[in-house]
Amino acid sequence: MRREEAEKVLLLFPIKLQFFAEGDGADKTEEATPKKLSDARKEGQVAKSQELSTAVMLLALFVILKAAVGYIGTRFLRYYLDTYQAIDVYSVEDFTPSIASAFLRNGLVEVLLICLPVFAVAVAAAFAVSIAQVKWEVTAKPLKPKFDKFNPLKGFKRIFSKDKVVELVKAVIKIALIFYLAYSDLEEAAGAVVSLYDFGLEQAVVYIGNFVINLGIKISTVYLVVGLADYIYQKFKFKKDLRMSKQEVKDEYKKQEGDPQVKGRIKSKMREVSQRRMMQKLPEADVVITNPTHFACAIKYDKEVAEAPVLIAKGADYVAQKIKDAAKEYDIPIVENKPLARMLYYNVDLDSEIPQELYQMTAEVLAYVYRLKHGGAA
Repeated sequence: MRREEAEKVLLLFPIKLQFFAEGDGADKTEEATPKKLSDARKEGQVAKSQELSTAVMLLALFVILKAAVGYIGTRFLRYYLDTYQAIDVYSVEDFTPSIASAFLRNGLVEVLLICLPVFAVAVAAAFAVSIAQVKWEVTAKPLKPKFDKFNPLKGFKRIFSKDKVVELVKAVIKIALIFYLAYSDLEEAAGAVVSLYDFGLEQAVVYIGNFVINLGIKISTVYLVVGLADYIYQKFKFKKDLRMSKQEVKDEYKKQEGDPQVKGRIKSKMREVSQRRMMQKLPEADVVITNPTHFACAIKYDKEVAEAPVLIAKGADYVAQKIKDAAKEYDIPIVENKPLARMLYYNVDLDSEIPQELYQMTAEVLAYVYRLKHGGAA
């Protein structure tokens, strides 16, 4: 009975589980192409771990504090003594609000001058790590408002996405590690903390300062390990998110290189134009050399124009037959020489002079043709 009721509910309120699936459902098995990676970079999509940058900044901050704690403490103590002595000069009646305000301003400036170098180095370390992760790329596109983020359906989907689960796990791990380290150190230092009542003010401040700095270094080191793991995950996720389907790769190739079918038609047209020009020059040939069925090459020799004979037409199979038919039509001698025809076809470009290696064989053919012409004239 319960099963039938459940089926009725599903029929009345169908649930599309695909709604909660990530991606468009396509089989994206191919690695992202350089163009897609470049486009994603221009859009501000990069593999970056904010956890790693924060961890480096905190670690740099506490390490610098530990190294310069003596200098910083001396500066603060000196400022405190100078301020105390300066205030002691004024009587209660003379210490007006304007003087108090001046002391407060000077105090803030002094604190900034003391702390600013420390924070500047920490921020510079975080900036350097960020640059090392994503390289230098200035783009304002991530700052542009995206109205699809206001879509409640997509927002609901993002809330229950895998990325949010990962972020939640990271947050829980960070809080657990920080709590464990803080609790462990406080438990170890419990006896010393109780005995702080017997310390002088300066000793107590030094002890508490060292305790906080050492604890900060421990937490920052563990946080750095978490940041490195997060960076590895972000790299993996970035590559996975940018994967492409085979069809997307083909479409991108078509956009970059052109449609192969269109390119094939263009090449075919270019060949037709080239052959047409070649056939137009054929009447100028002195001889056509064949092999005799597969290749045909037309040679022209004009001493006043070129130092060597020039190949003005060549072709194989169907084109070779067209050259031979045109040679018969224009009464151009056709000479069979299989080695020479093959070498001319494969080694000499159109409208190029015959290379020296073929001078002897070509000269023999031309001499034979000239003898035929001379004999015919006689």
